[in-house]
Amino acid sequence: MAVIGAHKIEELFKEVAGLTIHKEKVKALSELIDEKFHDLLLIGQANAKYNGREIIWYSDLPLTKAFRESMQKFATLETKLEMQDVIEHIKTLPPIYALEVELEEKLTEIVGTLLYIFAKIARTLSRDDRVVSAEEFEEAKELINLMI
Repeated sequence: MAVIGAHKIEELFKEVAGLTIHKEKVKALSELIDEKFHDLLLIGQANAKYNGREIIWYSDLPLTKAFRESMQKFATLETKLEMQDVIEHIKTLPPIYALEVELEEKLTEIVGTLLYIFAKIARTLSRDDRVVSAEEFEEAKELINLMI
């Protein structure tokens, strides 16, 4: 189950990067964002466990300064994600610790920021001003996998 619907991905990608992403790449991007989101939660869970808690705090997530700056930029966008979609998605993940209220309130921003970062990477790599090529998509995917 994808954390973000295809239409929202296309809309956000267009707003953030000014690029169109082909339909066949939307599913792959959704799966990648899903994977990276889950990775952040897993590290958060490990940090909570290390600190003797069974609740993941926002501060447990490995969010860098640059990630947090991107969160601020994402928050200014017109396109918004639905919180309920993200909450429903979390229920489909393997068992994970409970989330503190502050973290729950930031879930859509975190997921949206992952998409925002990917779109910015794709924009930087793009050799075409309109569409992300398969090669550029794979390069952007490789970069985000190295970072998160």
